[in-house]
Amino acid sequence: MTGFGILLSPPLAFFVFLAAALGLYALGRGMAPKLTKAGGKLKTYACGEDIPGTKVQFGYRLFFFVALFFTMMHVAVLVIATVPSGKIVFFALIYLVVIVLSVSSLITRS
Repeated sequence: MTGFGILLSPPLAFFVFLAAALGLYALGRGMAPKLTKAGGKLKTYACGEDIPGTKVQFGYRLFFFVALFFTMMHVAVLVIATVPSGKIVFFALIYLVVIVLSVSSLITRS
């Protein structure tokens, strides 16, 4: 491996860019004004109004619904796109019908 090849090797490049990122972080931290913990600076702010402290709970139900939908569609397209020609195409059509029924049941269930 040549000297230039060693410089382009992924582990060395990782450490070089890591050092550059840490240098930029240290430079930004040195240039930023110091934080003063004065009164309302640490409170939540929205258009000049005080927001009462409420605990936010995130729900992942919609995320899993969309993820399942896209997974089903992705697998269906992958299977249909890779079906060889011949009599086996009939089974691909049956598979496609099953996918359509699954998606329709997923949509009507929620």
